[in-house]
Amino acid sequence: MSRRFLFLLGSHRSNGNTELLARQAAAQLPADIEQQWISLAEHPLPYFDDLRHGEGHATRPEEGNLALLFEATLAATDIPIASPVYWYSLSSHTKRYLDTWTSWLYTSGLDFRATTAGRTLWGVTTSAGGLPWLAEPLVSTINNRAAYMQMNLGGVLRGNGTAPGDVLKDTDAPARAKTFFPDRRLQSAPHLLHARRGPAPAGQGPPVSPWRDRLPRRHRGP
Repeated sequence: MSRRFLFLLGSHRSNGNTELLARQAAAQLPADIEQQWISLAEHPLPYFDDLRHGEGHATRPEEGNLALLFEATLAATDIPIASPVYWYSLSSHTKRYLDTWTSWLYTSGLDFRATTAGRTLWGVTTSAGGLPWLAEPLVSTINNRAAYMQMNLGGVLRGNGTAPGDVLKDTDAPARAKTFFPDRRLQSAPHLLHARRGPAPAGQGPPVSPWRDRLPRRHRGP
């Protein structure tokens, strides 16, 4: 399966800092890698209806924005979630998209988790004030999502910005964007947080991240 990137823009405005940073990173991808860009603000999803424990069941969407995002997600090998930090976490547009995965997990005739396992989840975000720790809840959400879905985690590209265009003044972020996709070594999600802190001691093999152990056993994967 040839690589296909689905860039999901979660900002509530167009051409915001997070989108600018994502486009800088995407510009470094080889020309033969297909890119699809979808603004979740311009393609809003319906409210998530949890049918897991009641009457009825989720069915494969056939029209509208839900079908567009469903088919685009299934077709993608790489899914960069590009959401600015809103109140310390993902934007509401992004959260609704990820909530909708619950329906897809229970869609009749589709093993959504098995279909997406082994594909790669990425993150791109910006936050204000030069305080990178403000993005940690967002980073944790992407980490845990990748782990539960048994996806690879490419990493999270972060930048600093408030007003439109501010991220271009953050000299470190554009520099990181230039090597984010081409040079990033993919890692299995459960090892990412340890990998950011340094390599495993010699002879000990890949470390197991402590946050993975706090997940219920059914969420840990193999």
